[in-house]
Amino acid sequence: MGVDPSSTVKVENGVIRMDYTGWESLNGRFGHLFHEVPFDRYRVRVVYRFLGEQVKGGPGWAYRNSGIMLHCQDPKSMRTDQDFPVSVEVQLLGGSGSGKRSTANLCTPGTNVEMKQEVVTRHCTNSRSETFHGDQWVTAEVEVLGNESITHFVNGVEVMKYQRPQLDPSDPDAQTQMRIRNGDVMLDRGWISLQGESHPVEFKSVEIKPVPVAAPGGASRPAAPALRKGE
Repeated sequence: MGVDPSSTVKVENGVIRMDYTGWESLNGRFGHLFHEVPFDRYRVRVVYRFLGEQVKGGPGWAYRNSGIMLHCQDPKSMRTDQDFPVSVEVQLLGGSGSGKRSTANLCTPGTNVEMKQEVVTRHCTNSRSETFHGDQWVTAEVEVLGNESITHFVNGVEVMKYQRPQLDPSDPDAQTQMRIRNGDVMLDRGWISLQGESHPVEFKSVEIKPVPVAAPGGASRPAAPALRKGE
């Protein structure tokens, strides 16, 4: 953790780039760029695009694939051979040049969510977004309201909403988190990370804005500060 031996993450001219130049093969090495503190209620907005070619050895599903990982486990608690943090993923996909391939989908490594008051256990659920081919910039935004709801937007249009993110009791890594949390499965906060999954991707901007907590009578008060380690 905290090291990038292959120099995959680059920041040039204000752009964050997951860059696989010089890689001979992926060899199962996925990467995640974490924010330094956890968040609970917020909006996160990224402007991203895919470009170039996927590194050799990247799985087919990872073609033009990245993601914003929400409510992540503490990165310090990840296993060294763990592919993805336990989290709720806003899956960012690019088109292949033809056909439909939505973006801002939902994937759930070690987690479940609720839709229409039912627990959804399938790993990925497609959004209602259009497909974005080529190297065009796309804006993905997410409103995260603790354990209440998470809403996805693409270029300002709502494309998905769900409620009550929670740990998946059947997942081994989630089970570890449950032990750390004394059995609590509901997720109301966590770290944010950006994925590197074998295809070059650029983030032109990454913005995070806290969302105030609604108070009785319609007023609002600031969101509770995210807990830092040791607090």
